[in-house]
Amino acid sequence: MDYVKLGTTGLDVSRICLGCMSYGIADRGNHSWTLDEEASRPFVRQAVEAGINFFDTANVYSDGTSEEIVGRALRDFASRDDIVLATKVHGRMRPGPNGGGLSRKAILTEIDHSLRRLGTDHVDLYQIHRFDPHTPVEETMEALHDVVKAGKARYIGASSMYAWQFSKMQYAAERHGWTRFASMQDHYNLLYREEEREMLPLCADQGVGVIPWSPLARGRLTRPWDATSARSETDEFGKTLYQDGDRHIVEAVAAVAAEHGVSPAQIALAWLLRQPGVTAPIVGATKQQHLADAVAAVAVELSDDDCRRLEEHYSPRGIAGHA
Repeated sequence: MDYVKLGTTGLDVSRICLGCMSYGIADRGNHSWTLDEEASRPFVRQAVEAGINFFDTANVYSDGTSEEIVGRALRDFASRDDIVLATKVHGRMRPGPNGGGLSRKAILTEIDHSLRRLGTDHVDLYQIHRFDPHTPVEETMEALHDVVKAGKARYIGASSMYAWQFSKMQYAAERHGWTRFASMQDHYNLLYREEEREMLPLCADQGVGVIPWSPLARGRLTRPWDATSARSETDEFGKTLYQDGDRHIVEAVAAVAAEHGVSPAQIALAWLLRQPGVTAPIVGATKQQHLADAVAAVAVELSDDDCRRLEEHYSPRGIAGHA
């Protein structure tokens, strides 16, 4: 496994991050495809043994049970000091006022709940899961700064939003001397490249590490276009992300993979790892081969001609992945 700095920080992370949304109690949330604790633990162990030190979850994944399962597994399979542990805040965790969002009350409440579930006294990266238009950015950024200064998080990050929103939040932090975001977790893959217009150039200019979610487009880049999976059949959010014309891109991935003698997943990830500013794609795994492909992708070398073929069928589209 290779390691790289997260943006302009001194933090070393593996080039692959294990995304943990697939681990949790299925009836505690809206992800019916999630694996229970017994089925999840081997993937955390496999990741650690492969040299992956970067793990990403969120408070809303399976109503907090993802954090519980991942926290217990990491305590059993790794040293806490060797792990870069990330979680997120924003989504609704309970009904009624203040049950979600990025107010000071929500952030300071949810960090404590996440730490309890994860079984640790700090996370290495605390991320806002989305932009909150109902809370002043100064309130959010000061609360996140206080989380860092209290020792409950080492760094902070953000996830999908418009570039102007991200810039506004970074500016507020810089103006007041508060902690700035070290990372952006955005929607980026061969089927969705709109982030190349503004967000990725902004991150490059500001030294922000990019850790894309859904790097394999909910699995669409790993299988024939008409093939389905248990997740694709029930993932209502995923059904809003891609379009029929993407079939040609999927076919190009399969063709390049066949020429290299590797899986389509390795080609799709190798392309993403080749993009300027990308630190570590966040890869979900529900089969051992998923992780094996992700680790192998780090060593796959694509030519300029390979990349031209992978990119040539892309067409501009509307924003997908955040409102």
